[in-house]
Amino acid sequence: MPQSEYDLVIVGSGLAGYTLAREYRKLNKTSSLLLISRDDGVFYSKPMLSNALAGNKTPEQLVMKPVEKMREELAADIRVETDITAIDPQAHRLASSQGEVTYGQLVLGVGATPRQLPLQGEAADEVISVNDLTAYRTFRQQLEGKQQIAVIGPGLVGCEFANDLLRSGHRVQVIGPDPYPLSLLLPEAVGQHMQQVLGNKGFEWYLERTVARIDRQEGGLRLTLSDSTELQSDFILSAAGLVPNTELAEAAGLKVNRGIAVDRRLATSAPDIYALGDCAEVDGLWLPYVMPIMNAARALAKTLAGEPTDLVYPPMPVVVKTPDFPLVISPPPKAAGDGHWQIDRDDDGMRALFVDADERLLGFILTEDKLKEKQSLAKQLPNVLDS
Repeated sequence: MPQSEYDLVIVGSGLAGYTLAREYRKLNKTSSLLLISRDDGVFYSKPMLSNALAGNKTPEQLVMKPVEKMREELAADIRVETDITAIDPQAHRLASSQGEVTYGQLVLGVGATPRQLPLQGEAADEVISVNDLTAYRTFRQQLEGKQQIAVIGPGLVGCEFANDLLRSGHRVQVIGPDPYPLSLLLPEAVGQHMQQVLGNKGFEWYLERTVARIDRQEGGLRLTLSDSTELQSDFILSAAGLVPNTELAEAAGLKVNRGIAVDRRLATSAPDIYALGDCAEVDGLWLPYVMPIMNAARALAKTLAGEPTDLVYPPMPVVVKTPDFPLVISPPPKAAGDGHWQIDRDDDGMRALFVDADERLLGFILTEDKLKEKQSLAKQLPNVLDS
């Protein structure tokens, strides 16, 4: 029988779980550690999924380390293909498809799931989302021989995938209710500029409308949009956003908002249970990006190793992987309601600065050749989250 009592149990083997385990082992080399993975436990970079096609990266080439290597490096037990069915916070116990586990401290790094759209039509079930290596493998297999690709969702991930598909020789249609791409992150002038530049590169935009039906037809699929427009496509990729995986925490009685609610030490509402990554909402902030995960993992590792540490988010600009429209975004804080954008444009691209009433810089957006200003502007920003 495998060991069933551990000092630290981490649920999830994505970037959050593995980064936390690595940081923890730097500080504590002897406590018993278990990682529980619902898949095969290989270590890979999920952000690479949205720009792997143009580089002709196979799923196997995206794997950085097999699970056997991770077990060795982390001096940890790693259980793969394992589902957690329940958490008992009072007994400090997990129920899983491989039996019960007792923990001293528990960390939930269970990620998020692609948003499911209420699609109608006989071919609605043929829509695919890509949020892990297994889905990427299916994506590549089903894409074989397809030319016209519809991407549902003009947000960050949708635009990244669409640009990757375009660069790998496909034709792309991008569909969504937004008035312009990345409308939740960009001011209108920048979004319209992005739409124009990528349109000139080959993006076909169908914005301010949604997909109502997907039906089969000879030679492919027919999409009927909310304004009755009909599109022909060979393949449909949905990138309509992520929903934090909170069901397990909610069933255990933990506080849940948009994500699993945690404080600045990543602690949930239950003793000795923590959360980080795409499933966690830190002091009201849900930031499903790489740099927040890395900062959270370093802070939480210290707390778990006996040095209680508040999480600090420094400025964390996000580089969008749309090579046909280079873009970096450092969004202003949600509370910066009295600020405004200052936008200028020249032959090098666009610069948008978000400043408050005292002209202090709170956020910025740079496009095209303006990206060279990223470091100097980032140094002027306040922390996203202070201790």
